[in-house]
Amino acid sequence: MNINELRPVSAMAPVVSTKLELPDKMGAVKVRLGIGRDHYAVTPGLYKIGKPDSQSDVLVSANYKLSFDVLRKNLTSLNVWLLVIDTKGVNVWCSAGKGTFGTGNLVNSIKAVSLASIVKHRRIIVPQLAASGVAAYPVKEQTGFHVTFGPVRALDIKRFIEAGYQASPAMRTVTFPMKERAKLIPVDFNANLPRLLIVVASYFFLSGLDKTGFLFANILRTSTFPIVNALGAYFAGIVVAPLFLPWMPFRAFALKGACWGAIMTILMNYLFHAPVFESIAIGFVNLSIASFLTMNFTGSSTYTSLSGVKKEMKWAIPFQVTALIIGAILFILSKLI
Repeated sequence: MNINELRPVSAMAPVVSTKLELPDKMGAVKVRLGIGRDHYAVTPGLYKIGKPDSQSDVLVSANYKLSFDVLRKNLTSLNVWLLVIDTKGVNVWCSAGKGTFGTGNLVNSIKAVSLASIVKHRRIIVPQLAASGVAAYPVKEQTGFHVTFGPVRALDIKRFIEAGYQASPAMRTVTFPMKERAKLIPVDFNANLPRLLIVVASYFFLSGLDKTGFLFANILRTSTFPIVNALGAYFAGIVVAPLFLPWMPFRAFALKGACWGAIMTILMNYLFHAPVFESIAIGFVNLSIASFLTMNFTGSSTYTSLSGVKKEMKWAIPFQVTALIIGAILFILSKLI
């Protein structure tokens, strides 16, 4: 028999520090840039913060390392258990929407670590942003543990516990200020670069067309305007739209992005004084690019719901594809007429 089988699970639970080291901070920078994001996870299981005992609180976390690190750095001076469930390396809010941070997974995790034999109380603190995926009653029915939903932000955990597990209205309020939106821009910016390169390459090649056929000299002479427009539409959809999200009219992200695509088109036409027909063609492409990229931000925003996103995509994607096709056809015609 393995000697570990004779030891209680609590004795085998690793102790984790509340202080983030340089590798943790560098890892956070890399994942913010989209580098290694799909593999930035910690091993699911039970962890110790400080010196917890049978009366200590149990906090539940996703196994996305960035979420794990944000939580543990806010637990300084506390003695608590940290139950990390397998969310496939996805953060709390997104995994709750996808179902990986869900009732069944939480129940299985509680049983897997034999939590009932480790703590005498029957209370676990689950992040509020997991509420869409976790049903408290089935968890209690199947494990005996009562689910208490904690505050939105990890930095409020201490005050929440000190207040007798009561959250103030501010602790329950989900905010998404410009600073937090800005943190998400580098991931989308890098992730969508291949799409941008395809558009730029297409413009570069098609700029060589004219009535006589294809001339390389035309590329050097006429490709600047469409390529700069593509870069501008990309910047509008990836950077400008998320930063100014609350102030642009329309509820649908796709329409917010389309507005910025139109603004970018007007600005570029003012700067370059391009032919009207070509400007109209590029305008359609700009609308498609900026609308699509801004719509992608629904996956990062706390303003949206899964059902709302699905509903928006049903009409937005056909609109974006149609605008792209019309723009491409008109652009080719502008070269041949």
